[in-house]
Amino acid sequence: MDIEHEPAKSGGRSVARIEGHEAELTYSRASASLVIVDHTGVPDALRGRGVGQALALHAVEEARRGGWKILPLCPFMRAQALRHSDWKDAIST
Repeated sequence: MDIEHEPAKSGGRSVARIEGHEAELTYSRASASLVIVDHTGVPDALRGRGVGQALALHAVEEARRGGWKILPLCPFMRAQALRHSDWKDAIST
């Protein structure tokens, strides 16, 4: 699954486009070392296909590469962070 990054002035979003549908994970940059994930949206047509999980993992991988932490304010991202203890190096509590 291809995930594209669309930066904005104070944050941005990661987007997966599949079969004419768009799923997204949005974030804002709180500081040079902290990103707040505030929303994950997956349309009903894509639910149950691992798209939200792929977006969350993409955010974790980007945080690791960039040397920052994620504050998961989004309920989905928070639930995923709690399920994946191997992500704790990239998650701020």
